[in-house]
Amino acid sequence: AQSDKREKAVLPCNLETLHTQQSQPSTELGSERSEEKTMAPVLQSSQPWVEKYRPKQVKDVAHQDEVVRVLTNTLETSSCPHMLFYGPPGTGKTTTALAIAHQLFGPEHYKSRVLELNASDDRGINVVRTKIKDFAAVAVDTRPHHGNYPCPPFKIIILDEADSMTEDAQASSLLQNALRRTMETYSKVTRFFFICNYISRIIEPLASRCAKFRFKPLSEEIMSSRILHICKEEGIYLDDEAVSTLGTISQGDLRRAITYLQGAARLYGSSISSNDLINVSGVVPQSVVESFFAACKSGNFDKANKEVNNVISDGYPVSQMVSQLFDVVVEADDISDEQKARICKNMGSVDKCLVDGADEYLQLLDIASNIIKALHNMPEEFTYEC
Repeated sequence: AQSDKREKAVLPCNLETLHTQQSQPSTELGSERSEEKTMAPVLQSSQPWVEKYRPKQVKDVAHQDEVVRVLTNTLETSSCPHMLFYGPPGTGKTTTALAIAHQLFGPEHYKSRVLELNASDDRGINVVRTKIKDFAAVAVDTRPHHGNYPCPPFKIIILDEADSMTEDAQASSLLQNALRRTMETYSKVTRFFFICNYISRIIEPLASRCAKFRFKPLSEEIMSSRILHICKEEGIYLDDEAVSTLGTISQGDLRRAITYLQGAARLYGSSISSNDLINVSGVVPQSVVESFFAACKSGNFDKANKEVNNVISDGYPVSQMVSQLFDVVVEADDISDEQKARICKNMGSVDKCLVDGADEYLQLLDIASNIIKALHNMPEEFTYEC
């Protein structure tokens, strides 16, 4: 009875507060709606230029004339062998494979006829035995298709970065042997496209079953024309020095050049200078490299050690420093070939140590000391008398 009385006593208060809340919020809701109307619209993220300007057809792939000529004939006859694309990154290997698949099947049959696997996907031995094998074993419709696409009676499996399927070399060999068996069994209804940077990492029985296409690094003229086309489309101004710098720091990788260009455009606006591109790319300024090399040529170890500390404190990657220092050493005219050989031999061992995770300061200091010894004709190994 007491609880019933309490509920009756509390109920009117709740009804009153509810009534007041319903009568007052008209102004509050109105203010909230007005605030929503005055809020600035959220800007949509722009599409990466690498994808926006990716060639959609094989004939649009730049600087790979032999590859384009052979693959154009393949598209006309619809007779497609297993293919192996290899070469440096950013030269159009993946673009070419995707363009062939799109031109053969079109948007209607692309998803059902093409299986694309990248290095980021799980591509162990179980995936080969299940996912790839199941996709390769499915029969396709052999009836002629009406439309602008040939749609031949086979499927395509694209294995991007095929040379890095697994970290272990033995596991990679086992995986590729499993793929070889799948290629033999389902060759009538399935074609394989292998894409890699190093053909030496593909086992010979697998490579011999494919038509091999080598993609060359892009020349500066081809890269400049492509970059200027993108600048024209996006309303960006680049002077001749900036275009040359972009071609140098990208080292024939068009994808990297476009990425640097988009990053610089977001940071510095529509007018981009050579220094802006260097800052975006993370390349060590040439003045820093030359200052380091000059300190080593002086023969003063303390001065060289000071330059090493400056490079480390400024946060420059030592691997990039070694790469640029290599070019300076090779192009130097006042150094003998024997001295260059000693320095480059040491750079190779240092680069291997950096890949294995060695300390950057110690490795750059090792390069500095070896350059001093090589330029002043000191013995490679010091002898101590006890």
